Amino acid sequence: MALDRQYAGPLQDTIIQRWRDPVDGAICYIYLPISAPHSPPAGGGYVQYGAAGIGSISCVAPAPAANRRP
Repeated sequence: MALDRQYAGPLQDTIIQRWRDPVDGAICYIYLPISAPHSPPAGGGYVQYGAAGIGSISCVAPAPAANRRP
């Protein structure tokens, strides 16, 4: 998959990304937060993220070759 486009999401601090599979042409849209609450950094700089109620993924298979437009 390769990132094709990125759009602002409908809620603050969210985005929608469009990913395309260069092999078969499948397209996926991912809706995700760009900011999420987390714990203070622990040793080594790691943080633990809390639950985020925002996010989804939706994929569409490419149309069969016979139905594609030139």
